[in-house]
Amino acid sequence: MLKILIPVDGSEHARHAIDAVAELAHAGAKLEVTLLNVRNGPIYYGELPPIGMEMVEEAQKKLQDDLLADAERYARSLELPVASVQRAIGFAPNEIERVAREWPADQIAMGTRGMGAMGSLFLGSVAQRVVHSVTVPVLLAK
Repeated sequence: MLKILIPVDGSEHARHAIDAVAELAHAGAKLEVTLLNVRNGPIYYGELPPIGMEMVEEAQKKLQDDLLADAERYARSLELPVASVQRAIGFAPNEIERVAREWPADQIAMGTRGMGAMGSLFLGSVAQRVVHSVTVPVLLAK
């Protein structure tokens, strides 16, 4: 069984990664899929009172939960075997690498914004950093 980690961020590119993995499943590959969303954090808001920080934190958690629920619903509509849904907080490339190592994943499938060589030269990208930091194959979809 091939264990595939799919980081999702709510973008169309992440949906394309789910589509690509679904094609593998429909071709007969036996898969186990984990969906992962990484949100930045913690965010400090200077003079924001504690109650305000709690409200911001709750809103971020809800957004993350909604995003993962949508991704899971979409993956299941394509008949993907979603084994788990995970949440993480931190720098996305590091968290993707950590989850892939700890699970352990056989492959990562993720979207890329497809900015091209010049765009990634100046901006970098989560996908590019993941490709260079993990030891498992990475399928990039755009």
